[in-house]
Amino acid sequence: MRSWTSTAGNENGTTKLREPLTDEEMERFEGYAAAIFSRMGMDLATPGARETPRRWVTALWDMTEGYDGDSKISTLFPVECPDCPDEEKTQRVEGPIRFTGLCEHHVLPIRGNAWVGYLAEAKLIGVSKLTRIVRLYATRFTSQERICHQIADELAKDVQPRGVIVYIEAEHFCTQARGVRELSSRTGALVTRGAYNTNPQLGEEFRLLIGRHSTLSPAA
Repeated sequence: MRSWTSTAGNENGTTKLREPLTDEEMERFEGYAAAIFSRMGMDLATPGARETPRRWVTALWDMTEGYDGDSKISTLFPVECPDCPDEEKTQRVEGPIRFTGLCEHHVLPIRGNAWVGYLAEAKLIGVSKLTRIVRLYATRFTSQERICHQIADELAKDVQPRGVIVYIEAEHFCTQARGVRELSSRTGALVTRGAYNTNPQLGEEFRLLIGRHSTLSPAA
């Protein structure tokens, strides 16, 4: 089967947006972290905390690896029935795709599931690539709504489908560990593009496929 492979870099997807930390930067950032943690009450002289500033900087770097891009984000294939009428072409849905990101407001984790659906026109994207797209944009300093839009934009650009729909349901540690300290609530965000905005039945099919039967308000 013939395949298309996207090789063109772009600011948001395949292009690397940052360089590795230098030794000087690591030492400087470690010093900043040590000053903050010490002022907050951490005893950095103890065996368990002595290396915490460096571990924290390293962990923060690892949790924002989405800025490093992903050269394997898009492998495309032709649809099985290119001459079929639009109403007979398959709606493809992938999920739940687990992810953990960092909220840019408090730099605390956003953890949840993403479901991604699209209506193919001429091309299909490899199933694993949908997971790559989700995790590329989730592992940054971000917001739940922005992740939805970036996933939809990337899929629309790569696959050029008739429609894209993205639903993310997540828990926000900024409301669990501080503030109202609400441990049980989940936040939902939905983005729809193209045919999903003109044909309500497609949205209902998506809801059925992901097992979410309640009304989800579009935020395209």
